Amino acid sequence: MVESSDVVVVGGGITGVSTALYLTKEGVSTVLIEKDSVGSHASGFAYGGLGSHGSSAVGGAAFDLASEGMRLHRQLAEELPEQTGINTEYRPRSSLSLVFDEDEAEAARAALPSKQGQGGYSMSWADPRALKEIDPRISDAALGGVHVGGTADVDPYRLVLAMAQAAMRSGAEIRRGRVHGVSREGNGYRISTDGRSLACGSVVLAMGPWGGGASSWLGVPIPVRPLKGQILRLWAPGPPVRCSIGWDGNYATTKPDGLLWAGTTEEEAGFDETPTSEGRSRIMASLLKMFPSLTETQLVRQTACLRPLSADGLPVLGEAPGWDGVHVATGAGRSGIVLGPAMGRITANLIITGEAGMSITPFEPRRFVDSGTAAS
Repeated sequence: MVESSDVVVVGGGITGVSTALYLTKEGVSTVLIEKDSVGSHASGFAYGGLGSHGSSAVGGAAFDLASEGMRLHRQLAEELPEQTGINTEYRPRSSLSLVFDEDEAEAARAALPSKQGQGGYSMSWADPRALKEIDPRISDAALGGVHVGGTADVDPYRLVLAMAQAAMRSGAEIRRGRVHGVSREGNGYRISTDGRSLACGSVVLAMGPWGGGASSWLGVPIPVRPLKGQILRLWAPGPPVRCSIGWDGNYATTKPDGLLWAGTTEEEAGFDETPTSEGRSRIMASLLKMFPSLTETQLVRQTACLRPLSADGLPVLGEAPGWDGVHVATGAGRSGIVLGPAMGRITANLIITGEAGMSITPFEPRRFVDSGTAAS
């Protein structure tokens, strides 16, 4: 007898776990299959900074998706600790983006009026004196920065574990195994796994950077590739860095574990998740540009993970062309923790009601068929 479930979710990162949580809360029987363990890749090793103000095309679809993610994060921060006993370490806290040359400063100041008030964020220009009030260790070479209120951070691994526990309490089953393919069976689908198969009405492919492998199952392009990122956890002398301070895609803040988290890299390294000395040196160079006095830090832990990046840099979210009931949810790049709950909620909506609840046209997988993009 073949086992069956309403929905099978493939992938145990934040998007897959979010999907399982929102499905089971609505009474949909769901099996989640993960080849390793939940949160064992990018979702468990990310920085966990939360905000939609940096999304491309502020006011557009990417911003709206990130804003929905922020709304759900605030909701989850209230619900999950009470439901599971897990402190996800969600903290509302400001962020600061530094600039070091006149071109950066001019561009940052010019963008402020268009972003001010979007999504409930407060934004202001911080001159060098204001930077020192935020943290006196910030480099004297910084010409200023954009200070943003309304952002937050979270411990991604604790968050994914809490969501997984909440999903299981609502009835989800989480299995460890490797999925080898999806095939049609009657009005539904059959999922082939290690030594067994599972029948279901709908499938969710939330496989992170491994999502491109599903292209051969479906015969449609899902051009997603891994983007490697590394993070250092450092013991640093002096007071904590109390907001998230960044420059040129790099960042640093003190987390509740008392360590200074600094990152990150963007590396085209295939599926190699090994931390490297080159990555460490690159991150330290960026950290010392922002905080020249932090020369006495000690490395406690270095991690690396693979983020899923699509061919055009946008999430891949929606039904696979020609496969009614097979949904793809991946490609969030460096914004996976912010976007994950929103992508899970939207996917659950599509399965339950057939409606996303917001516009996802720019993210739908069919765009790669229409453009003739090859799968990666």
